[in-house]
This record gives sequence, structure tokens and C-alpha cells, in this order.
Amino acid sequence: MAAPYRADHVGSLLRPQKVLDAHDAYEKGSMTLAQLREIEDAAILEAIKMQRDLGFEAVSDGEYRRSSWAGDFFDYVDGYVDGPLPIRFDWRMPDGASRQQAQASTAVADVLSVPMQRGRVVGERLRQKSRLTEHESKFMKEHAGGPYKVTQPAASYIVTRGFSPEVSLKAYSSREELCQHVASIVAAEVQALAAQGVPYIQIDNAHYPDYIPEERRQQMRSIGIDPDKAIAEDIAADNTTIKGVDRSKHLVAMHICRGNGRSAYHTSGPYDAIAEQVFGQLDVDRFLLEYDSERAGGFEPLRFIPRGKQVVLGLVTTKVGELESQDTLLKRIDEAAKYVPLENLALSPQCGFASVIQGNLITPDEQRRKLELVVQTARKVWG
Repeated sequence: MAAPYRADHVGSLLRPQKVLDAHDAYEKGSMTLAQLREIEDAAILEAIKMQRDLGFEAVSDGEYRRSSWAGDFFDYVDGYVDGPLPIRFDWRMPDGASRQQAQASTAVADVLSVPMQRGRVVGERLRQKSRLTEHESKFMKEHAGGPYKVTQPAASYIVTRGFSPEVSLKAYSSREELCQHVASIVAAEVQALAAQGVPYIQIDNAHYPDYIPEERRQQMRSIGIDPDKAIAEDIAADNTTIKGVDRSKHLVAMHICRGNGRSAYHTSGPYDAIAEQVFGQLDVDRFLLEYDSERAGGFEPLRFIPRGKQVVLGLVTTKVGELESQDTLLKRIDEAAKYVPLENLALSPQCGFASVIQGNLITPDEQRRKLELVVQTARKVWG
């Protein structure tokens, strides 16, 4: 079918300072949850209005209630312990500066200087404490005033960032078993969203590009993970999470990116190495794909997108404030249309504006101009 929501955005928006201050106060114990919710609610209503005023058909809550795009999964699920992280990431700024160089800037040190050797990994059988997005989705249903999206982290992302063989295999017989268990947790949330009538369910995933660089694949092998087997497990798990959703009532999408925290990224490389499997086998209606820089490569891998599925071209970057040329965007959309029919394309930024609560290193005004450019360009292309 033709793509709805020609102008789209991934979900997160820069938090207003009052929201940042409220989250800080709540963490310190000087604000109640009810007070925090009141501030969040007011800010989300303003964000919805801003998106509607700009012309977005489907809106988000800006992910204002979260500390990160992944929805604080382990805050809602017990079973995590301190342990060695399975994969190490070399975070870099848009200009290619390394994590070590970027630490010289206090603006990014809070995200990029986190030690990469140890973290929270799965060490016990996972036990869900509560729903992941219940308050978010309920509020949006009542106040969105039209179509809206709710985002969820992909099961495959959760597993890859949390499966440490020396720790996790004490609780699970295999990585595949963990994949399916996590998939059942995410699937329950997706089914709950569908039951609430959420029209647009988006699964976010900064993981599939891990299979592109050989160095990253070698890291997997070094801890006993076969990347070829793991990607098949991941696709099966992610398909499990969306199985049974009525596609006549709900649009199901997957967003794929290469890392986005305080304007930094952690992976480079074109989609070629994963396109046939990921694009061809994931049972989603819509792919939101990062295409804002040379790091993502060309559009040729889009030839593996199955007929009738939609592609949202993430051509506008959220990492820097400089505004893209509309002429360049129009040319790139034409190039992509050689591989996916124009009627099945849409336009968006490559990722969120605030994948972590601190947000990318751009201003609210720059964010607004980029969102406006997405809408204006989409209208010029599709009417």
C-alpha cells in the first residue's frame, strides 16, 4: 500500500529545560511522581501542538517521560546484574572525533565517558514488574488529537546489549532462549498497545548495523557468539514481538540507526551486508532508515525491500544544527525511488533529537526548522 505519514520523525524531541529540571528533582527525591507527571503532561501537550502546527499527521510524546529511547527497559524488568558488557563501542562525533577526543568537551562527556567494560547485563531469569509504556500510551490516546505513535526498543537490541555469555548462560541455556524470552515481554507490550488502539507502533533498533563492520562481528566471535546465527535469532525474535498485530488497524514500523547519543554515533557502514536478511525477512510494514551521511552508504540495498513495504528516508540529520538543502533532499528522494516506488517512500530525520535525555547538540529552534523542512519537502514531493 502507499505510505501514509509522508512527513515522519523518529519520536524523541529535545526536552524543555523544565522537564530536565523536573526529572533531576525527582531523581533527587525533592519532587513527587505526581508533580513530575504534571510537568511532563504539560510539556507533552505543547509538543503535540508544535507537531500538529508544523503539519505532522502522526505525532509522538517526544519521549519526554524517558531517560533514553530504550524506555528504561531494565527499570521495568528484574534480572539484570553488574557484569562485563558483550560489545565495546567507539563513540564518535559527526566530524569523526573519537570518544577520547570528544571527552575534552564537557557537553558530551556525560554520555561518552561512561566506562565501556562493565554495565548492566542479564544475570537472572527476567521478571517483568509492570508494563513498559502504559502511562505514555494512555495519555497519548486521550490527548493526541489524531494519529500518534508509541515506540518500543527491539527485542534483538535488548538481548545484544544485555547478553554476556559468562553471566547470562547461568540463567539461560542459550542466547536464542533469551531472545525468545525477551521477545515475549516486548510482544506483550505490543499487544497491549494494539488493544489500546495505538495506530502507529514503532520498534526502535540501533543493533542490526552491528553486523556490518567486521571488527564488531569479530567481537561477537571472541565471546562465543556466531554473528550469522545471532542475526537469524534476532530476526526471529523481532518477528515474534509483532506477530498477530492486525495490520489493517495498526501500522508497524522498525527504525534502524547507527547510534545517536549527544550527537555521537558508534557504527559506520552501508546496509549491503544485512539488507537481504533484515529488509527481506522482518515482518514490518515500514522501515525508518538512517541516510543522513556517507556512513550509511547508498540506496542500492533498498532493492531488497519487499514489494509494497514502505521506506522512510532519514535524510535530515539530528546530529548538527545546519539545515539541509531542500534541493539536495529532493534529488536524494529521486535516487531512492529507483529502488523503491515513490508512492512507498516517505521522509524523516535519521534518528531522534534526544535519544538520551540530555539531547543532541542542537537548539530547539534548529530542531523546529528541521522538522518544518521535512514537512515542506514531503508536501512538495507527494502533495
